[in-house]
Amino acid sequence: MDVRDRVAIVTGASSGIGLAIARLLSTKGARVALVARSQEKLRALAAELPGSLAITCDVTRKDEIRAMVRQVEAHFGRIDILVNNAGQGYDASIEDTDIGHLQRLFDLYLAGLIVAMTEVIPVMRRMGGGAIVNVSSGTALMHLPGMGAYSAVKAALAHVSLTAREELKDDRITVTVVYPYVTLTDFERNTIKAGADEDEQPEGSYDHLPHPPDTPEFVADRIVSGIDSGEAEVFPHAWMDPHEQRA
Repeated sequence: MDVRDRVAIVTGASSGIGLAIARLLSTKGARVALVARSQEKLRALAAELPGSLAITCDVTRKDEIRAMVRQVEAHFGRIDILVNNAGQGYDASIEDTDIGHLQRLFDLYLAGLIVAMTEVIPVMRRMGGGAIVNVSSGTALMHLPGMGAYSAVKAALAHVSLTAREELKDDRITVTVVYPYVTLTDFERNTIKAGADEDEQPEGSYDHLPHPPDTPEFVADRIVSGIDSGEAEVFPHAWMDPHEQRA
């Protein structure tokens, strides 16, 4: 899908990958609905991006998601693209997993994502098609100690996405799942870590990584390229693609 003159919803648009996606889509001629919880950051970004719309929304709350989608459609008259990007990390062993935090991950990455999809699908169907991009994680492809709950929910997100892709193909609605590698954002700083004060999370180090982290602009470019191509899965690097590894 060519994004020019299209209307795109981007969740988690106030920072990191979401911010980079919103800016890139706007540069390419899309009109962007900027969705996040931070009202001040969204207002500043909306002033920067011509024709954009800032909407404060907590995507763990079903009623707020539904109201957000209705507001976007009422404002622009259409919805062509949905990028489900909002998120937060959670590091804990299975033994130390807090069920309250696990429930929030579920609400954020699965329940909220499905609500957003079910709200935009009828709109896209009336438009004759659309594109949905769901941002998973490279951890969904691995079994990393201390990341079981987070990785499991992200893997479930990918499964839901690829199933929806099959269900919606006759409606010309593409569903793409993206698996970002470690990215230079505030994500790690905002990650909840078992046994740590949630208001004072320790910052991670990238020295141990086998590959250097990506910039959010690089990931955004891969995501927007995925919208253009309509491909099922986007791996920022070939070495992340399990299909390439088996070849």
